Amino acid sequence: MSRLTQWAAALAAAVLLAGCSGGPSGAGRDEGKGRSAPASGLPSSLTSQRLDWGRCKAAAGSPAPGGDWQCATLEVPLDWSRPDGETIDLALIRARATGRRIGSLIFNFGGPGGSGVDTMPSYGSVVGALRQRYDLVSWDPRGVGRSKGIRCRSDRRIQAAETVDTTPDTPAEERAYFQDAADFGQGCKKAAGKLLAHVSTTDTARDLDLMRQVLGDSKLHYFGFSYGTELGGVYAHLFPRRVGRLVLDAVVDPTADSVGHARNQARGFQRALNGYLKSTGQDPEQGSRKIAALLERLDAEPLPTSSGRKLTQTLAFTGIALALYSESSWPALTLALSAAERGDGSALLAFADAYNERDKSGRYGTTTHSQRAISCLDAKQRPTPEQARKLLPEFKRISPVFGPFMAWDTAGWCHAWPVPGQHDTPPVSAPGAAPILLIGNTGDPATPYEGARRMADELGKGVGVVLTWKGQGHGAYGSGSDCVDSTVNAYLLHGTVPKDGKVCS
Repeated sequence: MSRLTQWAAALAAAVLLAGCSGGPSGAGRDEGKGRSAPASGLPSSLTSQRLDWGRCKAAAGSPAPGGDWQCATLEVPLDWSRPDGETIDLALIRARATGRRIGSLIFNFGGPGGSGVDTMPSYGSVVGALRQRYDLVSWDPRGVGRSKGIRCRSDRRIQAAETVDTTPDTPAEERAYFQDAADFGQGCKKAAGKLLAHVSTTDTARDLDLMRQVLGDSKLHYFGFSYGTELGGVYAHLFPRRVGRLVLDAVVDPTADSVGHARNQARGFQRALNGYLKSTGQDPEQGSRKIAALLERLDAEPLPTSSGRKLTQTLAFTGIALALYSESSWPALTLALSAAERGDGSALLAFADAYNERDKSGRYGTTTHSQRAISCLDAKQRPTPEQARKLLPEFKRISPVFGPFMAWDTAGWCHAWPVPGQHDTPPVSAPGAAPILLIGNTGDPATPYEGARRMADELGKGVGVVLTWKGQGHGAYGSGSDCVDSTVNAYLLHGTVPKDGKVCS
């Protein structure tokens, strides 16, 4: 089981679903475009590059986006300390503005590890109102998807690893758990090579600023979800004077280290589970104990499924967690839990497979591979197995369902990682930046509500403006609140900054 992915739009889609060269013609007149702020110290081969927009290619397992979507590649330095050295290509996608253009609005859907190139077309209808004034742009960050995506192990080995107990109860299970973690890191090192040391959030923030310049914008206009909020905060810290209109939805707590992040997620998912249980007429404490007991039984004896595979404790935990990302999936969760109580693990396994991006032929996606490579390079903290064991009582008190997994994950996630981490917490202070709109959802499982206010405090006085939504699920924009959507649209389209502390219910 990987750390719970902070991937708002794409994970919601997993629950609910499933051109010619572009020039200025056909788009509205730019409003206040001005000259791009220079990226000092970069060679002109990077700053003056022209993007060759053209028809997008199909990805494995999905058709090419049609309509107005165009794709291109952006050249960036592999090592930002040597900008005149080796370069890599980043995959970009866009749809041109339909009216009087403000500039580009760049989206990051989180993870880290989520593919913007694959997600942006399916999300385009949600942000259709914004396309009137902006080119809608997204990309696969370095180490992700079509931008030298990192794949750390084969499909066969991924499926085999699903039998590893991620809440080990014996010395043998503990050895197997940490050996699997070490093997995963070595697989990443072998697959990524020297790129593994250059996929940090800081590296990607610098890529984002070069992207801004090459797209022709003097300021960055940006919409970040979940992990994308951390990226937006790091960008604002590095380039406060280049901040345009930034929206950060489902805000990561920038004051939390690795253990703090796990603690936050245990609390957030338990809070979401309580909301789900109340919606079904159950007492949250009793309902949580019942689910925890189911997971204990699965630890001893996995359930059969219609596919012939077994539903393990870890896969059941994964399926339950995914179902809490969107309130619309709660009825399906009820059916899945009822089926599991009757001895059929098929529905919970389907949820887990959606999280793990496993298709019917047994192929897995690589979002969690990239996520681990990026987050382990970011995080300096490396808790030991002994420290994880000491966290268990506290984490079980926070959540009898999610606590044990989160506690062990603090040590297992980056165990024996082949490159050192960069910081304890991400630097996001941005004095002098323009106001940044932060959206906190009181029922968010993966990025608990408190993160929005902490991000605002870290950004600095007069920078972070918090909008609260009293809702459920991961993320707020496009989730059914006219209040949230209209506030965000007014900010992005007209520059109208809401009062700090505004509440949408």
